[in-house]
Amino acid sequence: MPPAATHTWPVTLEHGDLLLRPFRRSDQEEWWSLRARNREWLRRWEATNPVPGSGVRTFAEMVKNLNRSAKDGTSLPWVICLRTGADGTPVIAGQLSVSPIMRGSAHSAAMGYWIDQSHAGQGIVPTAVALATDHCFTQLSLHRVEINLRPENAASRRVVEKLGFRYEGRRKAYLHIDGDWRDHDSYALTAPEVSHGLLARFEGERHDTADTPK
Repeated sequence: MPPAATHTWPVTLEHGDLLLRPFRRSDQEEWWSLRARNREWLRRWEATNPVPGSGVRTFAEMVKNLNRSAKDGTSLPWVICLRTGADGTPVIAGQLSVSPIMRGSAHSAAMGYWIDQSHAGQGIVPTAVALATDHCFTQLSLHRVEINLRPENAASRRVVEKLGFRYEGRRKAYLHIDGDWRDHDSYALTAPEVSHGLLARFEGERHDTADTPK
């Protein structure tokens, strides 16, 4: 039998200069500045609400709702932070969310993410996804984590392929994005497939590749 799930919130995960931490109300100015810089970069990939006028209206309301769902055990809403400055102070570089978390016979979750365009292609998102996946499997005792992405999103596809997520098929008109219902490709991993840890496997493969003679 798997170990009993241990869910607590808030939770911060760290690996080197990378942190996954909860949202704070004090993040508002930094968050909106980051979003403004990346508006066009993210527009094609981010989920939208098909019901006009619905959803949260303020940053404080968003943070409250995210932390409520996290405390209820139905999500893990993190900001991706990097220690990039000379003083080591973490700055917000993106977001990673595990939602919804389903218990019962499924014991599974879906994961989504985005990164500041200036940090894209630096291995930050694969590391963050691996760190979060290991937490889901070891601390929450989940059995399965899935990632759904638009077929056109080559950058996100590289993330799941680097980490060894299995392609499971296409979901027609799966999510509302950029004004319409969009197809998504589904990728997944189960806990037995990475029994020694996804982050350890990913970093081991990166190290092996780096040592391969060119």
